[in-house]
Amino acid sequence: MDMPGLPVTHPDPLFRIVLILHIAAGLTSVIAGTVATFSRKGRRRHLRYGRVYIWGLSMVFGTMTAMSVMRWPENAHLLAIGCLTFACGLTGYLSRRRFPAVHITGMGLSYIGLLTGFYVDNGPNLPLWNRLPTIAFWLLPSLIGLPIITRSVRRRSRQSSPGADR
Repeated sequence: MDMPGLPVTHPDPLFRIVLILHIAAGLTSVIAGTVATFSRKGRRRHLRYGRVYIWGLSMVFGTMTAMSVMRWPENAHLLAIGCLTFACGLTGYLSRRRFPAVHITGMGLSYIGLLTGFYVDNGPNLPLWNRLPTIAFWLLPSLIGLPIITRSVRRRSRQSSPGADR
């Protein structure tokens, strides 16, 4: 059986139900994370979509954990990515008021982890992506995301430093 053009090799109907929830939560997280990222910080839109992102990420983590247990040990690497991704997201979310650099870094790394998990699992089945070497699925989200996070942290640090022009 294929789901959204991707092969599903697990025969259990429960797995497929969890997968549908996982896909919905993943899409929600990607969209909400993008909107939060490009919204003005501290405004209602950024806060609202940031909350949607973290709740979606929580659902992705829960469903990923369930699917990893059902497909152990084939999904062990995805469980590792998911645990690290959720830890980064939760750290970023919980530090949003007191530690802006930690917030930016944690949320950014969780978004990178979300995309890395997706590409590692699905990249070989996606048009154009299936032409890339496997290492690209692991590295491209970080190669693109880490400079953006670094730039954002530096920009935020300059804005909040004493004597900075506001």
